[in-house]
Amino acid sequence: MALLEGVIQVPSAFPLLVAVLLLLFVYFHSVGLSNAQKGKAPPGPRPLPVLGNLLLLNLKKPYDSLFELSKKYGSIFSIYFGPKKAVVLVGYKTVRQALVNHAEEFGDRELSPLFNSLNDNHGIIFSNGENWKEMRRFALTNLRNFGMGKRRGEEKIIEEAQHLIQVFEKFKGVPFDTTQPVNYAVSNIICAIVYGSRFEYDDPRFKVMVKRANENIRLAGSASVQLYNMFPWLKPLLRNVSHVLKNVADNLKDIQSYINNLQETLNPQDSRGFIDSFLIHQQSKEKLEQNASLFNEKNLLFCVANLFAAGTDTTGTTVRWGLLLMAKYPHIQDRVQEEIDRVVGGRQPVVEDRKSLPYTDAVIHEIQRVANIVPLNLPHTTRCDVHFQGFFIEKGTTVIPLLTSVLRDESEWAKPYMFHPEHFLDDQGRFIKRDAFMPFSAGRRACLGESLARMELFLFFTSLLQRFRFTAPPGVLEDELDLTPVLGITLNPSPHKLCALSRS
Repeated sequence: MALLEGVIQVPSAFPLLVAVLLLLFVYFHSVGLSNAQKGKAPPGPRPLPVLGNLLLLNLKKPYDSLFELSKKYGSIFSIYFGPKKAVVLVGYKTVRQALVNHAEEFGDRELSPLFNSLNDNHGIIFSNGENWKEMRRFALTNLRNFGMGKRRGEEKIIEEAQHLIQVFEKFKGVPFDTTQPVNYAVSNIICAIVYGSRFEYDDPRFKVMVKRANENIRLAGSASVQLYNMFPWLKPLLRNVSHVLKNVADNLKDIQSYINNLQETLNPQDSRGFIDSFLIHQQSKEKLEQNASLFNEKNLLFCVANLFAAGTDTTGTTVRWGLLLMAKYPHIQDRVQEEIDRVVGGRQPVVEDRKSLPYTDAVIHEIQRVANIVPLNLPHTTRCDVHFQGFFIEKGTTVIPLLTSVLRDESEWAKPYMFHPEHFLDDQGRFIKRDAFMPFSAGRRACLGESLARMELFLFFTSLLQRFRFTAPPGVLEDELDLTPVLGITLNPSPHKLCALSRS
């Protein structure tokens, strides 16, 4: 009887099944027709269920994998990171057109599961909309007020360069790891702007905060965190994710402690740094303005955390690449030091010297190009539906402006895979600007600390090269110095030691 009842029920369920299938057909057909009417999607490899195109990617060097795929699919193509679709922009012309000529359409930040859970649309780097506009504007104004691009900022960097030189001198030519002292020196520049004072290099809390910030930038770009951003349900299995979250929580506690101390001694007539300005702004009549609610505790915490991490890692990493490349290519180091000796002599280099040091300036630019420290850029999303170079990109699509493809664009650079300072020199040896030099990104999301970073790189680099000759450790040939980067959000040099030999 049960079998007979089952047979009898099939015909009654059949019309419902047909109706569901028909509705699904009509839905997918209408979606396909709608998308076809909007325009052609960027091409790309066919994704697998769940995995997407992961099998085509080297998660330890995803930027290289994407660059290779562009040779088959062109300067705009689609890729699936697991179930998530992204559009990759490749080459100088395409990246610039998107970020500069279509700045509004491509201007939002991609908020991955990791950064969305951490920041919750607060701060500067990982936020969008009015919050991002107001926090970026306020940060930029205060960076300028406290010395970015001005004589006041130059004096702070020169003072810090002398502290760094003293640390290097203590090693007396013995091989050492440049990571910590360089990071401490660079971090102190942003600390002077944010907190209003620098820290001693042996300050335990300062050392731990710098370590956590650098560690997080490395871990956030690791393969395991990339997997978490694709498959958030893997979180319990991925130790790096928990480590990042703990580091952030601990750094926020330390930042809050510094904020509390500054608040106790706050003088509305004498702002010592960014935090003071933020607190004064909170207390002023401007609190009645439309965006007053944005000046809240969370935004202060994450603005400080963003400025501290970005202001420490990117410039510090570039300086360390520069010293490593000088040891790797001593003939280039010779030319830099000859030019510094001839133009500057024994006095302290200053920013004004840049125009008289074209070869040195070219070398610094080439260090940035070759170091390629943010190869994937920080991903964007489209704010609206976009028609771009004959393709249709839907609102909310993740977009990767591949900076490595700009800095190594074979149509823009004579020797894209070599360290070649002549990329930035004309036939008479004069420095020339190159439009395809885009290490700070471009458009609305370009690095807001670019002018500060440029000043830091010039003053730290010239001050160190004036005082020291950098070499490989004894018994290590120059050719044996490894230029393989360590993956993170930024690309750091592999662990190494250098000798800083006094030139005096």
